[in-house]
Amino acid sequence: MPLTSALLHKRAGQDGDKMLTGFQTTGQATTSGMKRPSIAVSARADESDGISPTSRKVAYLVNVYPKVSHSFIRTEIMALERLGIDVSRFTIRRTPESFSDAEDRAEAARTTALLDGNWWLLAGAVLRSFLKRPGKTCSALVRSLRKTESRVRAIAYFAEATMLAEQMERRNIRHVHVHFGTNPVAVARLAARLSAISYSFTAHGPDEFDAPLLLDLPGKIADAAFVAGVSSFGRSQLMRWSDPAHWDRIQVVRCAVAPHFLQEEATDPAGLESRTLTCVARLSAQKGLPLLVAAAARIAGSHDFTIDIIGDGDGRAVLEEQIERLNLTHRIRLLGWRSSEDVRKLLAASRALVLPSFAEGLPVVLMEALALGRPVVSTAIAGIPELVDNENGWLIPAGSVDELAEAMKAVLDAPRDQLEAMGRTGRARVLAAHHPDINARELAALLDACL
Repeated sequence: MPLTSALLHKRAGQDGDKMLTGFQTTGQATTSGMKRPSIAVSARADESDGISPTSRKVAYLVNVYPKVSHSFIRTEIMALERLGIDVSRFTIRRTPESFSDAEDRAEAARTTALLDGNWWLLAGAVLRSFLKRPGKTCSALVRSLRKTESRVRAIAYFAEATMLAEQMERRNIRHVHVHFGTNPVAVARLAARLSAISYSFTAHGPDEFDAPLLLDLPGKIADAAFVAGVSSFGRSQLMRWSDPAHWDRIQVVRCAVAPHFLQEEATDPAGLESRTLTCVARLSAQKGLPLLVAAAARIAGSHDFTIDIIGDGDGRAVLEEQIERLNLTHRIRLLGWRSSEDVRKLLAASRALVLPSFAEGLPVVLMEALALGRPVVSTAIAGIPELVDNENGWLIPAGSVDELAEAMKAVLDAPRDQLEAMGRTGRARVLAAHHPDINARELAALLDACL
């Protein structure tokens, strides 16, 4: 039996009745259908590098954390903690966002920033690293300069890595898991060269797959203990940009929804009578939101509706101008970022979710809407077809304003019993494949193999 499967089997027998702590649900776990291989773990801890064998301690590293749009990471961390894993949070930098959510504020207080405005702290970590392990430190610096396109960035990654390695040694942590395969993995990879720690990462897409060679995705996979894709599509892209000899370390670990989206009482079907369509997305080019505004203009003469867009970003000014120009200010509201609880309430009060993205991984907001019994309209790209089809929504070609307008009309014209049936199907899929405690058990087995 492969190592990860054995760990899952062993722990299922020990505490299988505890995985739904805090709320009740139904449904069964699903897997990618592939045999889970054993994992090649890189460095092990030894006393010479300042790390001694510990209990189930893991570090998490994210570029910016906590962040409103990264609430799924908080959900994952808390699910791991319910399984008894001690998680130390690290972020490269703190978000400029202000949090209305008390849980986000508490999470921010638990998180250590590597770049916290005090360069003397970084300089001190660099100096101590040179004094403690001059050979490894020189090697890591040279590697960063060779592998990074900008010297300034290379030096920053190197300094952050010395800080991360030092912090992990102080806390007796020997493995770090990273979300997003961009610069945080570069930092973790250097830290693993400095100290006896290993790293793993979750690649979400599309950013990692837009510039795989610039980001040295093949090298990051080669040096990782394991790599997680959030969908089978994501796993295939990681395989595409890695040596086949390393495919056995690439797993599917799906993102999960926060527990309050899974509460049965949150699925109030009354919202299906609403004429409101909701979109939750960053206001960025990859989300295709100008297409949503154009489709709204197409159907404004024949249908009664409003659209609430939750999110913010550098595309806001363009959307505001387009909405004004098309005389849709009474139809479309730009609500900015809202707390996870506000998103839940707004989705529950809407008829459906619409997400016309051009590039994605597998959006958590689709899971959140389906968990609440709301059908979705989205594009047939990346991992989305693994969750959405005509049984729980409308899957359309990306970039087509005609198809988007027709799908929006279909949602608005659909009888309530059809929408309820779609919502039930969607919720069942989320409970089966995107439950935080079920998915955390799979991730915990992968992490345990690194400890």
